[in-house]
Amino acid sequence: MKEFIQTLKNIWSLKELRDKILFTLGLVLVYRFASYISLPAINMAEVGNLLEHYQNQGGNKQGAGLLGLLSSFTGGAFSRASIMALGIMPYISASIIVQLMGMAIPYLQKLQKDGESGRNTLNQITRWLTIAVCLVQAPSYLTSITQMFLPHAQFASAYYVHPDSIMFWLPSIVILVAGSVFAMWLGEKITDKGIGNGISILIMVGILADLPGAFIQEVATQTGKGGLGTIMILIEVLFWMLVVLLAIVLSVAVRKIPIQYVSRAQARGGANRNLMQGARQWIPLKVNASGVMPIIFAQALMFVPGLLTKVDETNTFLAGFKNVFSWQYNVLFALLIIIFSFFYTAITIPVNQMADDLKRNGGLIPKVRPGKETADYIDDILSKITLPGSMFLAIFAILPAIVHGAFVQTDRFALFFGGTSLLIMVGVILDTVQQINTYLLNHHYDGLMQSKLSRTTNQ
Repeated sequence: MKEFIQTLKNIWSLKELRDKILFTLGLVLVYRFASYISLPAINMAEVGNLLEHYQNQGGNKQGAGLLGLLSSFTGGAFSRASIMALGIMPYISASIIVQLMGMAIPYLQKLQKDGESGRNTLNQITRWLTIAVCLVQAPSYLTSITQMFLPHAQFASAYYVHPDSIMFWLPSIVILVAGSVFAMWLGEKITDKGIGNGISILIMVGILADLPGAFIQEVATQTGKGGLGTIMILIEVLFWMLVVLLAIVLSVAVRKIPIQYVSRAQARGGANRNLMQGARQWIPLKVNASGVMPIIFAQALMFVPGLLTKVDETNTFLAGFKNVFSWQYNVLFALLIIIFSFFYTAITIPVNQMADDLKRNGGLIPKVRPGKETADYIDDILSKITLPGSMFLAIFAILPAIVHGAFVQTDRFALFFGGTSLLIMVGVILDTVQQINTYLLNHHYDGLMQSKLSRTTNQ
């Protein structure tokens, strides 16, 4: 505990680090404040009961769970009809599109290799594509609000302007696009002048914002009539902490491949060829190299099976695909995650380029020939570690459905036991802690250098 308090004191004593943290917290507060500003055409008093109504009317409990999942990424702004309802997700979608297009379009591949200028051009392309994605998602969001969640025939008092009017659609679309662009700007400012990882921090804050309310709702349900009592709450908290620990292990687990960098004299066949004085290093291959991307891709496709219910609404098997906690939904979801894990890992980790870079820099893997054999060796190890990594990722993704059927009573709290929400929180927190540790280490090294310099000067 003393070491932790001392670390906090060290963080606060560094003016540069302290200013970055305060700047980040300030922009996060702005983001959270904006998420409570509703669209001008909608009455917030009615929108406040959106989730409860959607859950209780017509047996649409599965729809409420899906809406809660979407709302969690924006800190509730999605369900509040906020100006930040789209949040930062359009920017994430645009980034994924640019990354995938970079695998097939030579111009984007060239930009990826052009250094700082290429990255600036790619960022500009991503920003414009974000606006395009917003122009698609904003009408879809308004349609879901006006036709599915808050139909005007039942909730006329929820609208200041009739939802069929152009005065409702045009200003609302412009405001939603502007809100998403503003969130993108906040994320980039946090990255440039704050603690870093601005986009990820905004997503994490949006997810964490819903955690206290979800936990309070779970406590009220467990301690109320029909609940399992206070002891079950303690069990849930302990199990959640265990899940978080396993998520950390999954995020940081790596397979190290030893490499040997041969000196220039050795490479030229000089007199030192047999001295073997090369530097031993490692290639760290992450067990979960694809991160949360397979879950995001799988969730995007899981909307399609739900449409099959329109073919035969009486089929109970097909109806299960609309419920995020059903076994049909989660079995297909897990299979898609495993498939996308292999796909995303294959397109994002260039094993051939890694082998070429090793050969060019005089590096080699012991007992493996440089070039194609090295690429095949790395690809073989990557395939072997991706299988267990994808299976663990699939288990984490369907864990909310498992605990919801076992002991967790509420949908909102069950979503925090796995899936994208938990992995994003763990990953972003680990990255942020690493950023802070880097600043502390740099200050420590600067201090050592200054003390040595002063001693040399005094002599």
